[in-house]
Amino acid sequence: MSSGTFAAVQLKGDYDVDRLLAELQELERTQWAAQRTYGESLEPGEASALDWRVLPLRSPEGSAERTDPGGFGLVDYASTPWLDKAPYIASILAAIPTELRAVRLMSLGVGAEVDEHRDVPYGLPAGWVRLHIPLVTNDRAVLTLGGERHTWQPGTFWFGDFSRLHSVRNDGDERRVHMVIDAYVSQELLELFPAEFRDAIRWSEVLLNRPELPLDASELPAFACTFALPDAFLYGESEELAAADEKYTADSVTASDDRSGRIRVDGDRLVLDVDGEPRARLVHLGEGEFRAAGWTAERTLKIEPAGVGGPRVRLRMRWGSRMEEVVRPSVPVAA
Repeated sequence: MSSGTFAAVQLKGDYDVDRLLAELQELERTQWAAQRTYGESLEPGEASALDWRVLPLRSPEGSAERTDPGGFGLVDYASTPWLDKAPYIASILAAIPTELRAVRLMSLGVGAEVDEHRDVPYGLPAGWVRLHIPLVTNDRAVLTLGGERHTWQPGTFWFGDFSRLHSVRNDGDERRVHMVIDAYVSQELLELFPAEFRDAIRWSEVLLNRPELPLDASELPAFACTFALPDAFLYGESEELAAADEKYTADSVTASDDRSGRIRVDGDRLVLDVDGEPRARLVHLGEGEFRAAGWTAERTLKIEPAGVGGPRVRLRMRWGSRMEEVVRPSVPVAA
């Protein structure tokens, strides 16, 4: 594991608790909504039945209603109107040296408990991490992460390896409020980590953020095509993608769980359609390789319009230095 033996470490950053609480008080003038997950439908999942309330400060398309973390999809992340009411918090976020995804204030009520689970795919091998800045807590609001118990104090800055099993329980007499920050991994971000953490990193296992390399509008039509898209690329793990390729080879045409994929030009962007429905805006990383908006290079499509082997699409899933790849022939289409 690229983070070595560290389940959690405190980062550089010591914030003014009084200013944080003053802005929290201002933000509490609005109605916080229930925590939601993000799934296959491009829409937030069901509302949590727990007393687990959320106010989004950054969200997909800057929506003030999105309490989910977002993900693989059609839109990028942006600040919500709530962040305009919190200039000190905005300055903290602006100083974090990497691209941010979702940022949410998350309040766990008295007596509430989040069962043990993993957040996947998160961590250095997946290209993004989940960071916390506590605002309100108590001694009986405990995060158990990788078998370790934590009660992080207000105004401090923390990384947790939430790809490990973790749970949280608030047995105190006041709520627990953390600012939860999803951030792409960059070398500059890792400079905020303690030296002993950086010394333990296996750098070959870190998936660093790759910036977008925009394409000229005249280049886009060359990538328009149709192809068979393994379901595992959208929703599965790398092992499932490898299994999908075995099925495809055996069937010689398409695997039983392949979807209909189409890449088309939509104005000044490329969009991936799945079974005729828009699924993701494609972000160019260079050399004809694309990730989805809202995601990292953990999974990418490399579109090869021509060459040895004919037009084809390489579908890739990464975890650190490990990569699974399947190749599907493609059919160019008029943009």
